[in-house]
Amino acid sequence: MIDPVNVVMAPDQAAATLTVGNNGDHEISFQIRAFAWQAGRAGDMQLERTSELLVSPPLGTIAPGATQIARLVLSRAPQDRELSYRILIDELPPPARAGVVHVALRLSIPVFAEPAGIATPHVQWRIATQGPQAWLVASNDGTRHQSVHDIVLRTADGRTLQLTSDTPPYVLAGGEHRWNIQPDGSSFASGAVMRLTALGDGEAIDQQVRVDGGP
Repeated sequence: MIDPVNVVMAPDQAAATLTVGNNGDHEISFQIRAFAWQAGRAGDMQLERTSELLVSPPLGTIAPGATQIARLVLSRAPQDRELSYRILIDELPPPARAGVVHVALRLSIPVFAEPAGIATPHVQWRIATQGPQAWLVASNDGTRHQSVHDIVLRTADGRTLQLTSDTPPYVLAGGEHRWNIQPDGSSFASGAVMRLTALGDGEAIDQQVRVDGGP
């Protein structure tokens, strides 16, 4: 058990806490690591070990029914835009036993550190193509991330296209997120327009999206 599952550090807030709980019937050991989080050009999630976000304790053991408080300390203050990190919490497997298979749990928790002043996302949408492949692309040149849910993309004749993504639905500040559009015989001619509806941080998104023909 982890609480909270999404950490937002307000401007001038240099520390936060996570509660790690053991709801099982045996003792567990865990490891916590901090990573800087960026979105790659292909929309993939890129994690790099960082010392900007410190975790204490990085290792621990929790008895059944007990909890452990982990403290997160930010050593670098955000400047012009929000900083994004991920905390990976790994259950450490017990010593191997003959005939016993143990599946270790990994949890990934987003951590956002907000800059001073008002931080807002500014997301622009397009449809990119390369050969038979097509993607719905969200680019955020704002100063705060935006989470996007319940996406529906429809063609001009009203057909709904199927979208998939292997990464969490966040469009990071200064980053990009891509959803694969599953092929269904639709034509993605450059300049064609489709309709996008979705929820972005609780607000409705309803706009026209153009096929730009680029990768």
